[in-house]
Amino acid sequence: MNTLDINQIKQYLPHRYPMLLVDRVLDWETGKRITAIKNVTANEEFFNGHFPNKPVMPGVLMIEAMAQTAAILSFLTMDMKPDADTIVYFLGIDGARFKRPVEPGDQLRMEVEILRVARGIWKYAARATVDGQLAVEGELMCTMRSAADASKAAGK
Repeated sequence: MNTLDINQIKQYLPHRYPMLLVDRVLDWETGKRITAIKNVTANEEFFNGHFPNKPVMPGVLMIEAMAQTAAILSFLTMDMKPDADTIVYFLGIDGARFKRPVEPGDQLRMEVEILRVARGIWKYAARATVDGQLAVEGELMCTMRSAADASKAAGK
């Protein structure tokens, strides 16, 4: 069984607190799928305002956690670790559906599968559950670029 702890995850993602949303990789199959978790705690910054009387993890952050999990799978599949110049861009999501709220104390379990890779665009089927109940699902699209190439494309 393949696993990654938080220190190993930081080798694959540039994100840091409060934007690092993957705590552990439980398993992966190179080129196919990955399973990871995010432990949702009461002291998360976003709960201060979302919502003070009924804390709920914002849907956009659940999507971001799945996208970060997908990025890890892509790097593992390519057998590489990103350098300081590598940027993974989230290109889109299709069919996003939110099925249950995610609250402090929950463990968000992300399952991501590669659907296809074509011309540098990665497409994944992603879902996240809490205690076996579907919380969110959708198809994600991402690409990787060097920071220099990204600046040129933006006309800078």
